[in-house]
Amino acid sequence: MTDRPVLLFGSTGQVGAHLLQILAAHGPVLVPKHNEVDFILPDDLRGYIRVARPCIIINAAANTNVDGAEDSPTLAMAINSDAPRIMAEEARQLGIALIHYSTDYIFDGAGGNGKTVGDNGRHAYREEDEAKPLGVYGQSKWFGEEAIRVIAPAHLILRTSWIYGWDGKNFLNTIRRLAHENDELRIVDDQIGTPNWSRALAEMTVAILDSTNAMNIPAMLESKGGTYHMTASGETSWCGFASALVDHFFERDDWPDGKPKPPVIPITTAEYPLPAARPAYAVLETELIRKTFRLEIPDWKSELARCFENG
Repeated sequence: MTDRPVLLFGSTGQVGAHLLQILAAHGPVLVPKHNEVDFILPDDLRGYIRVARPCIIINAAANTNVDGAEDSPTLAMAINSDAPRIMAEEARQLGIALIHYSTDYIFDGAGGNGKTVGDNGRHAYREEDEAKPLGVYGQSKWFGEEAIRVIAPAHLILRTSWIYGWDGKNFLNTIRRLAHENDELRIVDDQIGTPNWSRALAEMTVAILDSTNAMNIPAMLESKGGTYHMTASGETSWCGFASALVDHFFERDDWPDGKPKPPVIPITTAEYPLPAARPAYAVLETELIRKTFRLEIPDWKSELARCFENG
């Protein structure tokens, strides 16, 4: 990087924590705490960025409470839409780049127009496919994307999905707890997507930045930037993902003594109703990011194995 710091929002989140670890080896990284920058106070955010004068802004922060967003839409919009817009405005004023993470939840789950065809015959989503979010969370993330595209000349919006890792509240840790506590697991099998290890997402992000000199990142992203899908390859259901996790936990002997491995039983979304609708099919095609930045995209199963090797 440069002598000017990277400004990283969301450094305690799943992807953000790995970004901080990797980026710290390249140069100074600013990681504001909540009491320093409150996203629901626009002047807080603007003031911090103007004083920091970073070389790049990376926004790994978000309100990811999908069901909670239905009850608190104003909060979801403030964090997922308004804050990215302010970051884009300040990045434009400073002449720097903005990297922002988004989600598969901007799509409705009917399938897209990609070349990749899933086992059920539906096509993966391309970057240019029409956004049709089903709930407030998806809407707020979509509005944040749109603001960045309009305002910031040098930007990178990275859409991803089903993030997991050893820290924080996520599917891996939930399944570990449930598998330890229950004699069987009943997991939704009619929602299809791609699991993504948080560390792998951080590594791919830094690989994109490392593809050019730090001072040229804004110019690089003005020409090559935009919206990209960044996920592992392949697809599975939540039930399939849960089965793979249980197998890994059992193989590494992360298990109560004498407890048999619980069966993972597929159920439908209707059998497990939640306040917010989820996309039934949200596989994201990654051909564009592969070609543009020459990234090697791993299979989700190999990344899951690597996660357990490093856990």
